[in-house]
Amino acid sequence: MVNLLELYVKLVGLVLVGFILGRKLPSTVPTSLGQWLFWVGVPISIVSFLRQTDLSGKIWIAPAIAHLAILLGAFLAWLGIKGQIYFSNTIPQKSTQGSLLLAAMIGNTGYLGFPVTLAMVGKEYFAWALFYDLLGSFPGAYALGVALGAHFGTNQNHHQFTQVARAIIINPALWSFGFGLLFRQIAIPQIWEIGLDKFAWSTVALSLILIGMRLSKLNTWGNLPQVGISLGIKMLIVPLILGSILPLLGLTGPAAKVILLQMAMPPAFASLVIAETFNLDRNLAVTTLALGVILLLLTLPLWLWLF
Repeated sequence: MVNLLELYVKLVGLVLVGFILGRKLPSTVPTSLGQWLFWVGVPISIVSFLRQTDLSGKIWIAPAIAHLAILLGAFLAWLGIKGQIYFSNTIPQKSTQGSLLLAAMIGNTGYLGFPVTLAMVGKEYFAWALFYDLLGSFPGAYALGVALGAHFGTNQNHHQFTQVARAIIINPALWSFGFGLLFRQIAIPQIWEIGLDKFAWSTVALSLILIGMRLSKLNTWGNLPQVGISLGIKMLIVPLILGSILPLLGLTGPAAKVILLQMAMPPAFASLVIAETFNLDRNLAVTTLALGVILLLLTLPLWLWLF
């Protein structure tokens, strides 16, 4: 409970700081901060935390569960769309269907999942969250997510697919992940180790501030029934189903808690990026992002109590 209260103070406080700054600072500031975190902050933090984490155990199962959670979320969202068509005799627009599917399957397991995991479980099991995100959520968003965006969207051309492929190949987090696995075997002076650790935690704080800045720019609300469906699937049904079978896969204790927390994260900003790229329902994507972060404050205690 102490850890949870401490997390809430930091989480709400830093996001609120970002929200206020986002309202007052030029719109270029969140963009610049996001680019710095993408190219510098997050990659170096990954290298730092990998030096302090435990890579033993069935860590390879983390991305497998991430892929399963993505597919289950997409399947349940598809059932929700079919149910809406059956009971209301109305067919949602293809753009709305695409955004609903994305919000139900892609979680914010990086910028939000990492800080929550570090606060509630610690650095020793951070690699589980890292494997879940980089080898699970990331390819799920930019492979299956992009495929769904292309199918349900109206803005498609070869140049966009080229950009997506390039973004996957040059993603610095993936490169730093590989480098970090090698670098953890190299001894460095203690002062450098401390400096890396301080830098990594500062990056975590800046990531939360960036979330607040981005939320301050979201001012469109709508499609609340569809939002409820996607958030219910992403943050309640999928974690409940898969969290219940984790012991059957031999996952218990802190490792299982990390997987559960990652599964329970709200929709990722990648869903909005894909929605804007392929002309999906941006209003639905925006609303699920904002309400998902708020809902997380209510669901976190639930999952920690149940599991």
